[in-house]
Amino acid sequence: MSDPADRPPSLSAYIAVTAAYWAFMLTDGALRMLVLLHFHELGFSPLQLAWLFVLYEVAGMITNLSAGWIAARFGLTSTLYAGLALQVAALVALAQLDPGWTLTASVVFVMAVQGASGVAKDLAKMSSKSAVKHLAPTAQGGLFHWVAILTGSKNAVKGVGFFLGAALLAGIGFVASVLAMAAVLAVILVVVWLAMPPGLPRGRRGVQMKEVFSTSANVNRLSAARVFLFGARDVWFVVGIPVYFYAVLSDGSEAGNRAAFFLIGGFMATWTILYAAVQASAPRLLRARTRPEAELIRAARGWAWTLAVIPAALSLAALLAPGPAPWLTATLVVGLLAFGAVFAVNSSLHSYLILAFTRAERVTMDVGVYYMANAAGRLAGTVLSGLSYQLGGLALMLGLAAAMVAGAGFAAGRLTPDAAEEPAI
Repeated sequence: MSDPADRPPSLSAYIAVTAAYWAFMLTDGALRMLVLLHFHELGFSPLQLAWLFVLYEVAGMITNLSAGWIAARFGLTSTLYAGLALQVAALVALAQLDPGWTLTASVVFVMAVQGASGVAKDLAKMSSKSAVKHLAPTAQGGLFHWVAILTGSKNAVKGVGFFLGAALLAGIGFVASVLAMAAVLAVILVVVWLAMPPGLPRGRRGVQMKEVFSTSANVNRLSAARVFLFGARDVWFVVGIPVYFYAVLSDGSEAGNRAAFFLIGGFMATWTILYAAVQASAPRLLRARTRPEAELIRAARGWAWTLAVIPAALSLAALLAPGPAPWLTATLVVGLLAFGAVFAVNSSLHSYLILAFTRAERVTMDVGVYYMANAAGRLAGTVLSGLSYQLGGLALMLGLAAAMVAGAGFAAGRLTPDAAEEPAI
């Protein structure tokens, strides 16, 4: 009789993995908003706020490389459980932050905890995304469809997490919020562990660490495009825009601060949920069921250049504005929502192409390299978000976002339908 773990993966395995990933991303989004708004209220500068998230992204880069090998060696469920457990530990640790510590001690402590959370996030993400390669049907755009559902739903949940984090901070405070999230996630970890059906790959002996690095030219080119794409988002998303909105929405009173928290959390949640909805609809929008891979590769180039126009126009608007005028704030809201919709199509194309380019036996490792690039882009965007906003305000920050999208367009322009077997260059 065959081992149950060696049987083909089932829909119930996909549902269990997706549910665990949803729970994780809800706490991940809430934690980011809690940390950002709590420490901004304590008087941290934009650059200091950016530093709080730096180790989160550095840890993600390292984790994605090693997690691909760990999953190939020990199985996808092992990395999923490890990610959930580590996030619980990070949340409990963050609750130990002492308001009496010095600024330096607080920054170092939060950076370390955020680093652990970054490891946890990328263990869970790599496990979930890799599982789709084993589960999705390949006929009639099935892979694109399943990837879009997982990624789109995940981002919608994370968007809810942004609002949840702001609401919890305004309602019960920082410490109670992180402890409540830790308790809920711990329960979900136990339930998923007990309910997870067999079917996902268990891993294979003899996998060497050097196998992690891809020899596929398309995987490496797509990873380069991913660096620029996510850098372009996070250069405004992580620090600059929330800080700007706080400045124009809060009147300095306690009630005004709480109202600003809700409005900022609401905007970030709306942006992310819109992004998720478009991402989930991308296969239909792009007619993926009837278009060959070569056409989708060309679409990745065109959509990147379309996206670059939006932050360039917003940067020009910020240059023309005499200050934080109401029309500028309204323009930013509309423009950034449009950015989110076009960004979602770009991101969905990337998420499909990485699984289309990789082979089944290499999926965890190629996905690991790809998401290492994702984390590298977020790291660059995070640091540049605080730095560019502090040095040049909205105009510099948004101009930098436009330049980074252009970089994604150039990298996507080098993708070719038959490059999967080329030596990497």
